[in-house]
Amino acid sequence: MIPSNSARAGGILFPIARSVAEAFGSTPGPTRRRLGSFLMTAVYQADVVACAIFLTGQASNPIIAKFVRDVTGIELTYSRWLIGAIVPGIVALPLVVYLIYRFTRPEVVETPEAVTMAREALHQMGPMSLQERVTFGVFGMIIILWMTGPWHQISAPVVALAGVSLLILAQVLTWDEILGERAAWDVFVWYGGIFGMAGALGDSGVTKAFAEWSATLTVGWSWTIALPILFLIYFYSHYAFASITAHVTAMFIPFLTVVIAAGAPPVVAALTLAYGSNLAAALTHYGTTTAPIYFGARYNTQREWWTIGFTASLVTCTVWGVLGLAWWKLLGWW
Repeated sequence: MIPSNSARAGGILFPIARSVAEAFGSTPGPTRRRLGSFLMTAVYQADVVACAIFLTGQASNPIIAKFVRDVTGIELTYSRWLIGAIVPGIVALPLVVYLIYRFTRPEVVETPEAVTMAREALHQMGPMSLQERVTFGVFGMIIILWMTGPWHQISAPVVALAGVSLLILAQVLTWDEILGERAAWDVFVWYGGIFGMAGALGDSGVTKAFAEWSATLTVGWSWTIALPILFLIYFYSHYAFASITAHVTAMFIPFLTVVIAAGAPPVVAALTLAYGSNLAAALTHYGTTTAPIYFGARYNTQREWWTIGFTASLVTCTVWGVLGLAWWKLLGWW
């Protein structure tokens, strides 16, 4: 329901996770492993998987869809993106969280008090207000319009702007409140710079040369072998990027072109790189915009974060590479 990685994981889930950790006596320092270390990494890694499941999971997914359409002519609609990701996504989510549970070994493994606290808070808030009902209705309308995009041909940004306009007209939001969203405006400004730098990197020919060099490693190989090799090179090159958007803008088209040239079916190449672009954000504490927020909570060391991220990437790459391919075959997409 929330088409922004920063808003979903950073603005909503992070305060909840931190509050639950603190409520059970887990704070940065000696008590961090009591619960907070697990919550911060588990919520972040689960959010990375969620980014891959939905076209609206994070900002650069519509850009990926556009790149795929420009190169292959394949239309990655909201529904098609979701259908392709839902099976590997549902399998990967519990596996990743269980992996983190085994790694961090939290002392608190049951939190019934959290449910009680939540119920008491909801009771104090009372029934939903008219503005809250309006917001709920607008969000529902936006989701439906996104999912039915191929039928009415209204672009996702237009739908989003229409939703904001309705909230302003209904006086749920005021223009001053929108102007006061400093974090959102900050993302707009910094993404402009990121796009510029990634575009300059692409114009310089560095990423194209890197992709072509990677292709020489698999010359004469079957695409079933070349695809995973090229994918892993693309995936782990995310260590060099501080944003999914920067990574995608600089490297997606060259690698998509090279993978297709290696003989991979266009739909397999497109989906593999599209989902992998999101899952690679798991690797580092700067992999996407929300990573510094969770890492900055100081519940985990950099070594722990990178170790968990790399191990989680092995799980998600395996699930998508095996179950994902089988699922797309079953759907008749290749």
